[in-house]
Amino acid sequence: MAETGLVYAQNGYEVERNQELVDLSKELMAAIANKPIEAIDKFYLPPKEYPTPKVDVRALILNEKDEVLLAKEMMDGKWSIPGGWADIGHSPSEVVVKEVKEETGLESKVERVLAIYDKRCHPHPPQPWYVYKIMFLCKSTGGELRGNFDIEEANWFALDKLPPLSEDRILKSQIKELYQLAKHPELPIVCD
Repeated sequence: MAETGLVYAQNGYEVERNQELVDLSKELMAAIANKPIEAIDKFYLPPKEYPTPKVDVRALILNEKDEVLLAKEMMDGKWSIPGGWADIGHSPSEVVVKEVKEETGLESKVERVLAIYDKRCHPHPPQPWYVYKIMFLCKSTGGELRGNFDIEEANWFALDKLPPLSEDRILKSQIKELYQLAKHPELPIVCD
């Protein structure tokens, strides 16, 4: 909100007050992350236009045993449903198919949107970006399971035997909700 205030500030007083709020938010983020403010400062770009959320796209894919496809992230050694940041120049469904292929080696097709989450409405760890998460139901159409440069491995897991999850990316409660939405197409899309 303070960055938006800086974009639209009309006088020195508004600039000063909004900059104080930006600085305070950086101090709070540094305290929560247990990092120096200089490390946090790298995540904040100078506001030049209205700030908007980042978009994360993810795929829930089930196999014939109703197991969930997960990818193990090298960054934290934990698991997530395949996905990542949306790319400019590609539709969300194109990006999620690309992410599934890159992270798991599997070809896929989008069947439907299951949920659109506002990350702040869920107990994810703190992050400097504001994020919307578009969750797709996808179907595997071929390929072989494998990792890549930032994914250690990909594998199938029963819903009641999920490995440690990368909670920055996905929560157990979200996987369970997405599974229910996938199994019951009559249920409406979840939208925060």
